Amino acid sequence: MSYGGRATTLRDMTHIPPPAVELRILDAELHQLDARRAQLLHRRAWLLTVLQPARPAPVTPPSAGPPRPETSAPSVQNVLLLLGATLLTLAAIAFTLVSWGSMGIAGRALVLGAVTLATLGAPVALLRRGLRSTAESLAGLGLVLTVLDAYALHEVAFPDGDGTTFAAAAATLLAALWAAYGIGTAALPSPASAQDSPALRLPLPAALVLAQLPLILWVIAAGGGLHTITAAVLVTAVIDMLVALRGSLKAVRFVAVGGAFGMGGWGVLAAGLISLSAAGPGAAAQATALLILAAAGAFGAAWLVPGPGLRTGTAATGGLLVVAALGGVLRVPLPYEWAVLGYLACGIALLALVRGSLPEPVRHGLVQASAAVQGIALLLTLPAVVTTLFGPAAWVSHIWSGAPDDARAAATMDIPWPTHESTAPLVLIAVAAVLALAVRSAAWRPRARAAVLTLVWMTAMIVPTTLQLPYTIGLLADGLIVVALLSLTHRIATALALGTSLVLAALSLASEPATLAVLASLTALLAGAAWRGRLAPVSAGFSLGYATALACAVGSALDWQPQHIALLVLAVPVTAAVLAARLTDPVTMLVVEISGAVAGLLAIGLAGAELPILALVLALCGVIAAGTALRPERRTVGYAAAVLFVLATWVRLSAWDVGSPEAYTVAVTVPALLVGVLRRRRDPSASSWTAYGPGLAATLAPSLLAAWADSHWTRPLLLGTAALAVTLIGARHRLQAPLLLGGATLVLDTLHELAPYLAQAIGALPRWAPPALAGVLLLALGATYEQRIRDARRVREVLGRMN
Repeated sequence: MSYGGRATTLRDMTHIPPPAVELRILDAELHQLDARRAQLLHRRAWLLTVLQPARPAPVTPPSAGPPRPETSAPSVQNVLLLLGATLLTLAAIAFTLVSWGSMGIAGRALVLGAVTLATLGAPVALLRRGLRSTAESLAGLGLVLTVLDAYALHEVAFPDGDGTTFAAAAATLLAALWAAYGIGTAALPSPASAQDSPALRLPLPAALVLAQLPLILWVIAAGGGLHTITAAVLVTAVIDMLVALRGSLKAVRFVAVGGAFGMGGWGVLAAGLISLSAAGPGAAAQATALLILAAAGAFGAAWLVPGPGLRTGTAATGGLLVVAALGGVLRVPLPYEWAVLGYLACGIALLALVRGSLPEPVRHGLVQASAAVQGIALLLTLPAVVTTLFGPAAWVSHIWSGAPDDARAAATMDIPWPTHESTAPLVLIAVAAVLALAVRSAAWRPRARAAVLTLVWMTAMIVPTTLQLPYTIGLLADGLIVVALLSLTHRIATALALGTSLVLAALSLASEPATLAVLASLTALLAGAAWRGRLAPVSAGFSLGYATALACAVGSALDWQPQHIALLVLAVPVTAAVLAARLTDPVTMLVVEISGAVAGLLAIGLAGAELPILALVLALCGVIAAGTALRPERRTVGYAAAVLFVLATWVRLSAWDVGSPEAYTVAVTVPALLVGVLRRRRDPSASSWTAYGPGLAATLAPSLLAAWADSHWTRPLLLGTAALAVTLIGARHRLQAPLLLGGATLVLDTLHELAPYLAQAIGALPRWAPPALAGVLLLALGATYEQRIRDARRVREVLGRMN
């Protein structure tokens, strides 16, 4: 062997040392690992000591140091200044109202003038020293003092003058003085230590608040009426809007915005009430001028305010005000219902402005205003629409009570017709026309088309009731609506047609000829719609429902009894079963079958008054169900067919006054046994208990109970013969269920027959005989215990081999 081969072989070999050597090696390695671990733990402890931060100094307990302040110094300062200003204000008011009369005219003028000037001049010096908070407090006190000065001046110099005129002049002068005072303080040189402008924040907003009153007070003082006062309020709101848009101070703009909304809302509300209550053209024109003024302010804001959302909102408000203004002029000479059309026309006219060169937010606002007007107009038509659609339902409780005079009387059998609804069709058709012509967006076009279709349908529905057309014309109009809607391919059109059919069917209940004609027409129309695929499941269900109602109506027209009408109603389940077998759509098929089943249940309910007819109806329903069960996907309906056949048999027997239980149970046993035979042929492994047990028990158990209660010999003899035959058949074919059920019935029936003889024989025996016989029996059983166990095991094995 060469060296190279030997080296390769040695490299591939594994050397395993003896156990003692290997143990020493492991101990040495573990010792080295322990030493290395101790070294690493020592190093880790040193590193933690180096990296650990210095401990913080012990915290002094709260009780050992000064208490922590609960508020800041500026807060304390503001509270003190506010309290001081409030107290001085109260003192000045008390002095002016209470102590004024105890001083002469010179003293009064000297005191008030000196205090007011000193109070208003002190903030100037304080601002130069940088004491803004104190200056603001004194400035507020000074503004209050000027109001008290005005009051004092009125009491001294003009005690008998017009208070409103003096208030208007005082408000005007004070607002100007406060504004000048605020502007003057803003012009003061800023001290070197000040962080911002030395201007006072309070005078200018206060001046703007006071400026809300002068114009209104001057108008009142001049004897202006409600229209002039409203105009003053609206002008004030417009001025506030301009200040809010052009003002530089945030506080002033905030007050101006509040004033614009507050005064504007007050003015618009007052102008609207004036417009609605105007009794003549002059008053309406004045209200229109007020609303136009408010609209001008809103449109001005729409052009000036920042932000597209706010611009759209103000433009929409302006559009609504224009509609209210123009519609108010049209309202006076027109009746109430036609006034709605006037407002609607003005709202639609707003859309003409949308196509102009207006900013995009303004156009959106005008569209929203027009949509709001049209929506309000539609809401006003809802009473007429709801009455027309749901009022005819009252005819269900007044069937064939006589045709009404007109369509409105037909729709208002139990409810009144709403007032002021004569123009409702015009409103609906006008809005529909706007939607059809104005909506051009591809995204909104389908929705607009659906809305137009719905509005046109509502118009067509309420025209006969609104115009009080004759009853027959109303029925014909509703029928034409159904036909027109079914001719369209739109799903919404089909849904509306189905709803119209319900209204038409309810209206037709007033007259017998109308009911027959309408139900027949609806049955045919909706059957055609289902065949053409117009919401086929729902249309088919409606068609079968109307067919069922038609069958009942025809029977009632022929003066048939309900049980005879039931036979006519059965034509609907038959038709449904035939149609379902030819349909391919599973949903439509299911709806048709359910509709047929409902009609069958109705027929059974109608036939309940006469048992022979009920038995016939049940049997016919069983035939229909059995025919349906022939389809592979409807095999389970066979159970319903069996139940129906059994019920029909029982009802027939009950009609014949048959009281024997076998007459009722055999009708169940025979079909059950036939089904069991068919199942055993298809599945030989099926248990005899499953195949034959229910059928045999259905007859043997009731018959056995009846035999035990029967004192004659005929029933027990026939039952025993039948049980013997069942037992022999079970033994012949080695079937467990017939063998045991038949054998048990035979034994129990035999015991019943032999019971008298056994009792007689037991009575003839001496008293010691029964115990003796029992002892002999026990001895015999004990002697042959093993044999009996072997025989029992063999019997069990034989029964186990049986199916």
